[in-house]
Amino acid sequence: MRAEGPGAVPVVAAPMAGGPSTPELVAAVADVGGYGYLAAGYLTADTLAAQLAELRERTAEPFGVNLFLPPTTPRTDREQRRRDAAVDEYGRRLAPEAAAVGAELGDPHPATDPDAGAALDDKIAVLAADPPHAISVTFALPDADRFAALRATGAVLVATVTSVEEARAATGAGFDALCVQGSEAGGHRGTHDAAADPNDTDTVDLLTAIGHVTTLPMVAAGGIADAATARRALGAGAVAVQVGTALLRCPEAGTSATHRGALADPSFSGTLVTRAYTGRPARALTTRFAVEHGGAAPSAYPEVHHLTRPMRVAAAAAGDADRVHLWAGVHFRRAAASPAADVVRALL
Repeated sequence: MRAEGPGAVPVVAAPMAGGPSTPELVAAVADVGGYGYLAAGYLTADTLAAQLAELRERTAEPFGVNLFLPPTTPRTDREQRRRDAAVDEYGRRLAPEAAAVGAELGDPHPATDPDAGAALDDKIAVLAADPPHAISVTFALPDADRFAALRATGAVLVATVTSVEEARAATGAGFDALCVQGSEAGGHRGTHDAAADPNDTDTVDLLTAIGHVTTLPMVAAGGIADAATARRALGAGAVAVQVGTALLRCPEAGTSATHRGALADPSFSGTLVTRAYTGRPARALTTRFAVEHGGAAPSAYPEVHHLTRPMRVAAAAAGDADRVHLWAGVHFRRAAASPAADVVRALL
């Protein structure tokens, strides 16, 4: 079975955590011969189980599930104190921004993080009980115990990589395929070292470089906006192309109205990579908030994510696009308010 999925069309719906990826969107892509991923990032095990059940009702086609993984290298007490102090300072800086939308900043260390510890293991247990065709991981490679648990599900295992070094590590760890994310991609960069500034290697060049060090199948992510960009990625060695931004305005997506509007708003003229919203590098529409606060944001994910989340939720509800994480790839202008099936067909 092909690592990108058994669909007839080499187009993959990217996992977009936080709302955009819905069972309806995944099913719509799968039903026209593509392949889709549910985004388990930020979900509890119960919510993931419910989404899996809904997706099974919507389609009989294969699909994947994406997990966010925590780093496997523990921090020293001194490193943690410095990190906490930096997050506290950033919180003081952002307090007026949260107040402007009637919100308070969140706890950087909530009692339960759904993407770490026992909560993450509970999600893996859900996948073991109801295995998808594939499981992809982002932000890190799993430790030995979690890799064994993932392998035991019987799913195809896919690692998100952003560099040759990460591709080598994933190949050595025993993954079945790679999702190769270039610099053009919207949303979080999948870099395994969250403290490092991500490289600016585009998807086609990254595919070429990684193709020299591994024989694993590669799915291209980043900068896929039309048939021409898809052909270039497939010509560089990808077995399929993964799209996210292109699907954000589809009616089946769970994208907020504020985010949808911003993608079509001519006042947003470009994108930038920023840590301002979550503490991890992510490509978003250029906003005043990102410009003013990006340089001050500490490299502290998920603490900054938890800190700013109440502000971002309140801003989205109020239609305040400036304080929302408007994830978008470089070709966001080409995202159309069209059914997902039409977007997939256009890529052919």
